[in-house]
Amino acid sequence: MGRFDHLATQPSRGPGDIVRWKVLDRLRGAPGPQRGAPAPSCANDGAALRSLAASLTWVGHASFVLRLGGRVVVIDPVWSTRIQGVVPRHVAPGVALDALPPVDVVLISHAHHDHLDLATLTRIGPNALYVVPLGVGALLKRNGLPRVIECDWWQSTRVGDLELTLVPARHWSMRGPFDRNDALWGGWVLRGPEGTAYHTGDTGYFDGFAEIRRRLGVIDWAMMPIGAYEPRWFMQPQHMNPDDAFRAFADLEARHFVAMHWGTFQLTDEPLDAPPGEITRLFEASPRDPSSLWLLDVGETRALAK
Repeated sequence: MGRFDHLATQPSRGPGDIVRWKVLDRLRGAPGPQRGAPAPSCANDGAALRSLAASLTWVGHASFVLRLGGRVVVIDPVWSTRIQGVVPRHVAPGVALDALPPVDVVLISHAHHDHLDLATLTRIGPNALYVVPLGVGALLKRNGLPRVIECDWWQSTRVGDLELTLVPARHWSMRGPFDRNDALWGGWVLRGPEGTAYHTGDTGYFDGFAEIRRRLGVIDWAMMPIGAYEPRWFMQPQHMNPDDAFRAFADLEARHFVAMHWGTFQLTDEPLDAPPGEITRLFEASPRDPSSLWLLDVGETRALAK
């Protein structure tokens, strides 16, 4: 039994569910993965990141480079061309890792391989500070990354002018067959002088978004997952679709919706390019200012201003 089983996604999904999804549903006529086009990308030589101005850069999938409080923070960094050497990347990382200024802080939301990529972390190296959920630190230390701070849900740590708080997510954790839910998972709220950013990590929709708003106040930039959601019977407990993400954004009362977790890796059955059209439709049908939706190109750096 895992240390955090009592907090994990319910209903959980196991090998039998995977067989149903990958084999039985196909035999019954389900269409299977629909490829679609990868996320658009733009060139980025890293020059903007070497400025001290606050900014956000989408590397692809759930990976970002954030300039906030005078620090360089990378979140769930995956620069590898494949996940676990198997699942291919369909769009190159938005900026070369060696084009970044020195990384001050690495934030990890959870231990799944598409969010914690050891090959990338070892390239970033031991000088960065790794801030991670409970139970993740031992893995990093075994791989030569000694500067680790572990956090529980609602626990905060400070790095200069940055306050970093781990918040709940509706998800689970596993890297191999025998470590299910031995480590915690979550999202990160980063509060700096320029404003507050939030990265959900992986999550299904739950009432925790409203609680995050109540406890931590106004969020200026919310990085929200909009992909990896089909088939719904399998993914709904653990991954949001665009409708769920839109509801979560409303619960958060955040100022800007930054779309992520789409167009990079084919992890589920919906087309790679379906999620942005769906979330755009939802914003257009609502009274919200359409400029509050940020659909970044991979590699795009956007200045952070309230």
